[in-house]
Amino acid sequence: MALINSVVLVGNLTRDAEIRFTPGGAAAIRFSIAQNRRKKVGETWQDEAMFFDVNMMGKSAESVHPFLKKGKQVAVQGELRQDRWEQDGQSRSKVFVFAFSLQLLGGGAGQGSGSTNSGSTWQSDAPAPSSRQDASYESYPESSGQFEDDIPF
Repeated sequence: MALINSVVLVGNLTRDAEIRFTPGGAAAIRFSIAQNRRKKVGETWQDEAMFFDVNMMGKSAESVHPFLKKGKQVAVQGELRQDRWEQDGQSRSKVFVFAFSLQLLGGGAGQGSGSTNSGSTWQSDAPAPSSRQDASYESYPESSGQFEDDIPF
């Protein structure tokens, strides 16, 4: 059985990206993007907003951080990950996108589509697995849990 975990999203930032640094000095950014989906309710069409949390790490995350302002349209490619924790005796979890690649698209954050940064692509320093048929999820160091204490979010 093939293990496939891949996601590509295009959306607009809902807030400016946050940056933190691990104790080892690696940059970690976090932001959220929104997409609108149209659905028919009765005889009318309504927009429904969907929100996705995105994390990215490495030197490329540090480089792209200044451009990630509220309203900026971006394309991200990565995989889904799940954080798990316990709060007040209750098990909690949250799914987010761990981005391997980020591309700035036109408009948003006061920049026109002719911005010099429009269309620029940043690749994460974390390895992007192309196929997981031959390897288990635990074989990738960024997902094995060994960095859980290093990520400052």
